[in-house]
Amino acid sequence: MLPFGLPKTDHLEPTIEPHLKPIQLVETLADLYRRLGTCLESEKSLICIEQYSILSSLGDPKLLRRCLRAARQHAFDVHSKVVLSALLRYERREDEHDGVSPMDCSSFILECPKATLESGCDLNSIYDHCKCYQECTNSADAQISKEDELLTLEEDSDISFCVGNEEIDCVRSKIAALSTPFKAMLCGSFIESKRSKIDFSQNGISVELMKAVDLYSRTKRVDMFSPKIVLELLSFAERFCCEEMKSACDIHLATFVNCMEDVLVLIEYGLEARANVLVASCLQVLLRELPSSLHSPKVMRIFCSSEARERLASAGHASFLLYYFLSQVAMEEDKVSNTTVMLLERLKECATLKWQKALALHQLGCVWLERLEYKSAQCYFEAATEAGHVYSLAGIARSRYKQGEQHSAYKLMNTLISEYKAVGWMYQERSLYNTGENKIADLNTATELDPTLSFPYKYRAVSKAEKKQTKDAISEIDRIIQFKLAPDCLELRAWLFIAIEDYGSALRDIRAMLTLEPSYKMFNVRLSGDDLIDLLNHKVQQGSQADCWLQLCDQWSSIDDIGSLAIIHQMLV
Repeated sequence: MLPFGLPKTDHLEPTIEPHLKPIQLVETLADLYRRLGTCLESEKSLICIEQYSILSSLGDPKLLRRCLRAARQHAFDVHSKVVLSALLRYERREDEHDGVSPMDCSSFILECPKATLESGCDLNSIYDHCKCYQECTNSADAQISKEDELLTLEEDSDISFCVGNEEIDCVRSKIAALSTPFKAMLCGSFIESKRSKIDFSQNGISVELMKAVDLYSRTKRVDMFSPKIVLELLSFAERFCCEEMKSACDIHLATFVNCMEDVLVLIEYGLEARANVLVASCLQVLLRELPSSLHSPKVMRIFCSSEARERLASAGHASFLLYYFLSQVAMEEDKVSNTTVMLLERLKECATLKWQKALALHQLGCVWLERLEYKSAQCYFEAATEAGHVYSLAGIARSRYKQGEQHSAYKLMNTLISEYKAVGWMYQERSLYNTGENKIADLNTATELDPTLSFPYKYRAVSKAEKKQTKDAISEIDRIIQFKLAPDCLELRAWLFIAIEDYGSALRDIRAMLTLEPSYKMFNVRLSGDDLIDLLNHKVQQGSQADCWLQLCDQWSSIDDIGSLAIIHQMLV
């Protein structure tokens, strides 16, 4: 493990968080609460999302889930319900459960994939069970009786549409009722209103399709047709403005969307015909398949380009909410990928409100900073600052610092501290551009103002370790681990335990860390936690399963959460 080297203070720096961080958090949350109580019902869902974006910086899953549930509860349109339902599922990490299908229903209406496709909201439905297990319709009400259907089909035909060598007999009034253009053509002043035969051979319409149009005009049903014919009817309806037929086809085709293969076949038809429900149904599968669907080039072509966004918008399915969800997942998967950048660019295009623009621009700044494109990062942080996000000034300072302008970064943070109410992150950021005792003083002030910031503890601990005061370094990092169980802090303490050859304690911290974040990579992403456990196992005597149970009881008795997590991780392995 020595080749990896102990952490050094010169290499430590805090990340610029990709969240909205208002200077006056309490006042901002109070204002949001006031607005929730006075706004229109249609505005509440978006305010809950604004609340979610602000509380994200606190990292409390319960608070965030409460915001999402409230947003879903107040969502009225199908699009918002589809996105929020999928986001709630993603937040529970259901994609990690073996044997769970993306379209499985959780039995609660807020996450039911069928309930999301119905517009309107029920404010009392937050804890209601959905009706997936019940018969949705009564066959007597849903179907036309056999006698009525036969009478409808026997109605006398008075017009024929010629397709090639075949004639399809239709009822003029029924075809005219399909749309305003047909009514004008068949019952208005056009020459076709006087004819009993109309040539449709030049319109690219098949005989089977024209027969289906005739049958639909008489029965108003599409469920007797094959999916292929319904798709043709959908295109026909879009072409000839047959809104009722289009709606029927749209709703019927949506019932065929159950998996990724269905989506890739049907979504193009939906986007072409601007079929809102069909596209919503496809979108739902794609979102509930996240994060795996994010790695499919075919899926990303549906979302990533400006043209793709415009196509989604034409079907009523491009929104800030959609791209906020997609970009958050992309950032979690790979912050510096081209996909992440493209999704954030689309998020910026969808932003209409001031806070939305600030968030999109700030996150773009964070991504470009991670990609080491410091000039681009600075431009985005400056734009976010102009949109009213003061925290983005820290991003500007960091970008300047990375470009060799340390004094400029220091002056900027000095000005920020003098102009605004002091907040912990301001002093934490200024400490990067300070030296000696002034750096330590800034870090101590940052801890006094915000004890939850982990960087000051980590810096002080590593600084003590560099002076060979390893036990004092462990005591320093213990201060934050006692109330904030962060993987990076556990990693540092494990490092320090390895330095003093306390391999048992190091192994405990690494096991606890992997319980919190199973895919965590140590030593600047150069070694997996599992590989380090294998190395340390040779240094620590391994107990039996019975020994683990006894140790677990001891940990519970002493209320040792980290020790308990470590033992449970060992038992699971």
